[in-house]
Amino acid sequence: MRTTTLGTHGPEVGVIGLGCMGMTFAYDMTATRDDATSISVIHQALDLGAILVDTADVYGPFTNERLVGRALAGARRAQAVLATKVGYLVADPTGGPQNSPVLAKNGRPEYVRAGIDASLERLGVDYVDLYQLHRVDPEVPIEETWGAMAEAVEAGKVRYLGLSEVTVEQIQRAQTVHPVTTVQSEFSLWTRDILAAVLPYCIEQGIGVLPFSPLGRGFLTGRFSSYDDLPESDWRRRNPRFQDEALRQNSAIADRVREVADRVGATPAQVALAWTVAQGPHVVPIPGTKTPKYLVENVAAADLQLSAKDLADLDAVPLAVGTRY
Repeated sequence: MRTTTLGTHGPEVGVIGLGCMGMTFAYDMTATRDDATSISVIHQALDLGAILVDTADVYGPFTNERLVGRALAGARRAQAVLATKVGYLVADPTGGPQNSPVLAKNGRPEYVRAGIDASLERLGVDYVDLYQLHRVDPEVPIEETWGAMAEAVEAGKVRYLGLSEVTVEQIQRAQTVHPVTTVQSEFSLWTRDILAAVLPYCIEQGIGVLPFSPLGRGFLTGRFSSYDDLPESDWRRRNPRFQDEALRQNSAIADRVREVADRVGATPAQVALAWTVAQGPHVVPIPGTKTPKYLVENVAAADLQLSAKDLADLDAVPLAVGTRY
């Protein structure tokens, strides 16, 4: 796989990474999870060059880190650039609508200090390559949270620090305390908010960008044409963009992606990922999958070079109808 670095000073990774959340958490919460298959997907991702493996303490909760830890046991650990997160706690593990756990932000320094030790224990590792603040806690100055995370770097428990879903101002405030290696944000042809300010700032500062949900929560693959295509317990059933009228209007986005895919001989998912990679020198999307077939499809997007016309046609797709959440 083609490689880049996480920002100008971070480790080398493939231009496509792997998001592990869906292996134990979110989307269809009642679906049966197959840990053995998920572990094999992580191993296959490493073999194919998708070495950035992204998890978080809250996924599960806690089960995702344990699963990733089992997958990276032994010699596999050295092959991976391992990323996890802190900053959420599960306020109600039994869940709200569609069995989705209720989360609360927690950026208190003592929570962060305990969080890294707990993550290392669950992952079964001595350090993580990238430790990310999952969300900024509005009740705690970001400098205090970031300072506690920087302590983990100084202690050798973490190599690099990243932020998730932040503004330029929040990045700048964190930078006064410790370097920001990456920023993770939802980013795709379905969600382009960071194009206005966050992405240009990250490019200027040499900060890596990790788009999560780069396939528009599955919409850009063309697999969902109506609300009824979603499983009964899938949280997307309450997402504004997946309601029937919004889906009808948003079909123009999926249609354009499909047109370009047909033209270049690729799948819509590969075109959507290739567009995301093309948005900057250190943009590394982390599509999630627990299915070997989709992993191979996603990884192949690293070799898809879209032409200027292809990119322009994709840039011109309409904005998605409906809010993100």
